[in-house]
Amino acid sequence: MQQIKGYHAHVYFNATTIGQARALCEEAARLFPLAMGRVHERPVGPHPDWSCQLAFAPEVLGDVLPWLALNRKGLVVFTHPLTGDDLVDHRDHAIWMGAVRPLDLSRF
Repeated sequence: MQQIKGYHAHVYFNATTIGQARALCEEAARLFPLAMGRVHERPVGPHPDWSCQLAFAPEVLGDVLPWLALNRKGLVVFTHPLTGDDLVDHRDHAIWMGAVRPLDLSRF
């Protein structure tokens, strides 16, 4: 079994929901031992929408994921493990909350 070194949760938003997404990510960073990335107002990497990344250790997945599920208020959240195989992590190991969005996996 591949070792999971961490997780990324990407909170997707648009011009209408940017304030909601920023507040969600900031509250997550306040409540949990995780790193909040930049709030990108354009698609970045394989992500089709504007997003903010939350990076955290495997030990807090059981706390962070349920909290995001209960507090996302309609925002799409894409979570994936970090095993060292980006393609597989984004394609096969994806955890989606809300609508599944098309990722650009060609970069992997």
